[in-house]
Amino acid sequence: MQMLGLDLAGCHDDRIGPSGLTTSALESAADSLSSMIEKVYESAGSGMAGWFNLIHDPMRSQHLDAVRHACSTCGDADTVVLLGIGGSALGPAAVHAALRPVTWNLESDEHRGGPRFFVLDNVDPDLVGPMLELIKKDDPRFERTIFNVISKSGETAETAAQFMIVRSMLEAAGGQARIVATTDPSRGTLRTMATREAWPTLPIPDGVGGRFSELSPVGLFPAACCGIDVAGLLDGAAAMDERCRNRDVMVNPAARLAWTLVEMSRCGRNNHALMPYSNRLAPLADWFRQLWAESLGKRHALDGSEINTGPTPLKALGATDQHSQIQLYREGPDDKVIGFVTVERHDTLLPIPTRNDDDALDYLAGHDLGALLKAEQRATEYALSESRRPHFTISMPALDASSVGQFLWLWQITTAMAGHLLGIDPYDQPAVETGKQATFGLLGRKGYEDWKDKVDSLLS
Repeated sequence: MQMLGLDLAGCHDDRIGPSGLTTSALESAADSLSSMIEKVYESAGSGMAGWFNLIHDPMRSQHLDAVRHACSTCGDADTVVLLGIGGSALGPAAVHAALRPVTWNLESDEHRGGPRFFVLDNVDPDLVGPMLELIKKDDPRFERTIFNVISKSGETAETAAQFMIVRSMLEAAGGQARIVATTDPSRGTLRTMATREAWPTLPIPDGVGGRFSELSPVGLFPAACCGIDVAGLLDGAAAMDERCRNRDVMVNPAARLAWTLVEMSRCGRNNHALMPYSNRLAPLADWFRQLWAESLGKRHALDGSEINTGPTPLKALGATDQHSQIQLYREGPDDKVIGFVTVERHDTLLPIPTRNDDDALDYLAGHDLGALLKAEQRATEYALSESRRPHFTISMPALDASSVGQFLWLWQITTAMAGHLLGIDPYDQPAVETGKQATFGLLGRKGYEDWKDKVDSLLS
């Protein structure tokens, strides 16, 4: 297996001058970082760190068996529709984009090699309505369509509303409902409903929050349906986990990345942009934004003190956003760190042809688009270095399952370690819960009437 590369030189003083980090500072922090690595792994698998168990047996084998069985019941489906929000949607969408061609949903059934894949990750009526009508037009009785509804409790307002609309359409069409529910193993509204209706189910394990759930059945089932190597995803994550367990911070990628980004935040670089040089990896930047923001943006430290900490994650796409954001990154406030994500070997080789009618363009001839994209990234890296602006690079060997699994695991471990360095709980999200409760109150849910009064009072 080829391993993911991590180059943090662009954050160090020998690249960007006195405002960069120093090797001596890292060496001075080595003992405390080694202790941090040990503590993070001591808690692995317990509480809300249950996601550490996903790549190890027996959970790994149990989930792979369950996912493959669920896929076997969907063999003649030509469309899979995912109903979810947050990590339940961002992870599956990102992995599908990274590991399937960009033309996947446009290909004919015989050439595609698996069902079309749609993610309904919002309650925007102009998204949900037309999408469902398009599917209905192709499959009037929804007999070739799988609806994968993902919710731990079954009471998340957005997913519940989508599902209520879908069930109504299924009943009106008179076809056989084809629903796979990914939910709590033993309790909750969706679990009760699925048991009553005898829908196939997959578990969201205890201790696995939405933003850490992509390597659980939440992400494995839709990926497997579309022919993605889900065992390869887990293998890649396990290989990265071995690297991240090493207590030598000089060779531990997650510890070095967490320390670098937290130190950057402490010196005023509190905006962290992830900039993949691949359209297929752009949704992974969306996944990163939720993971980084929801995990690290906290009002209170573990000791109860009010600290209002957390870096702000940003998204860019190379080379597109060289023409929209790099001007700001080079000459605007020095409050950002730019993380490039590169691909060493693209799936498509597209040469740039030689022409004889314009000498000004001769420099492009003989290259291919992948080489041009690589040159664009290197040039941007140079431009940031020349402006003394910090940056780092994560390099993927290829657009394959093991590389994506490594990427997911690297950022999950880095997030856990960054939470430790910041002195916060990276697994709770109290501010999100407040919004959910206010939504319940505004829509008249019983028991939440006071929340409507609070909202009306503050916003009047």
